Amino acid sequence: MTQDRNQAVDVVRAVALIGIAVVNLPFMAQPMETMLVTPAAAVDRVALYLVELVFQAKFFLLFSFVFGWGMEIQIQAAQRAGASFARRFSRRLAMLALFGALHAVLVFSGDILLLYAMLGLITWAVRGATSRRLLLVAGGMIPVAALSLMVLAVLFAEIPLPPAHPNLGGSYTETVLTRWRDWPQTFFFLLLFQGHLAFAAFLAGIVAARYGLFESGNALAKNLRRKVLPLLVLGLTINALYVASGAFGEASPVLASLGFCSLALGGPILATAYLGLILSLSDRVRFPRFFLLAGRNSLSCYVTQGLLAGLLFGGYGLGLFGTLGNLTLLALSFAVTILAMLPVVAFASRFGHGPLELLLRKVTYG
Repeated sequence: MTQDRNQAVDVVRAVALIGIAVVNLPFMAQPMETMLVTPAAAVDRVALYLVELVFQAKFFLLFSFVFGWGMEIQIQAAQRAGASFARRFSRRLAMLALFGALHAVLVFSGDILLLYAMLGLITWAVRGATSRRLLLVAGGMIPVAALSLMVLAVLFAEIPLPPAHPNLGGSYTETVLTRWRDWPQTFFFLLLFQGHLAFAAFLAGIVAARYGLFESGNALAKNLRRKVLPLLVLGLTINALYVASGAFGEASPVLASLGFCSLALGGPILATAYLGLILSLSDRVRFPRFFLLAGRNSLSCYVTQGLLAGLLFGGYGLGLFGTLGNLTLLALSFAVTILAMLPVVAFASRFGHGPLELLLRKVTYG
């Protein structure tokens, strides 16, 4: 099995899809004023705290890590083929930016594809640095991310709750206009909330590809697998501070700010533990072809998740916007993920790749 078809890579992408759906679905299903307050029902509070502890700001890092890994793999492939990586990658980033802009307005304003395209340009500029320097820059992003989270904490404390946006539950035209209106501030939030850590994960992924992390018998992978338990304990402990900042933030604004900033460290640590767990499982378990194909075509699956959510919550579909609590949305997110995978896997089984992957490859490789 070649490195770019090692099942662990596809499993990481597929698992990341699940985690991203768990985090994103409430933003598609609930008004913003609901998202910014603690749920009244005890079961919904438990569900919210579970998502914050285990999922939030972890799985997008796995996605970002594999993006950086894939960038280095593409560099190596271009060198072997005697092709221009710059030409290939510039076209790839341009398509990602286009996908992201369309996705943000037509499907989900919390899109990450445009952000990835922008960060990809920065990563492209530093890709020739030594592995040590890349890791130093990646580590330096953690305090920068903590500072950004502090800024967000201050903004959340000072800015009043936004007015209700019922148009997300309205007709399709109304939802598009609402996303268009909300997109600038949403993108600004994403930039501060996860831009720095996503960039750090890009760089770490490049280094991992250089050291052959996903290759059979890799020493780096073995070392990571041995450290899964302490990473889990440390990551969950730090992320518990983040959860506490939301649960008890009203009583102590200082605790709220510090706990929110701790996500800059707790998120990467727990994401690293998850990566080690996936590597361990991939050595012991042969995952179903369905799951691997979904991971291999994660771009199409990611966009399809948003399309299905629109049909569930928009007025042009079932009209469930603002009617479901956090516990229901947590369970529903897993169902949405699987349902989104079904048509993409069927398409990939017939044509070799998902629809967006086919278009992206066509543009990238000409």
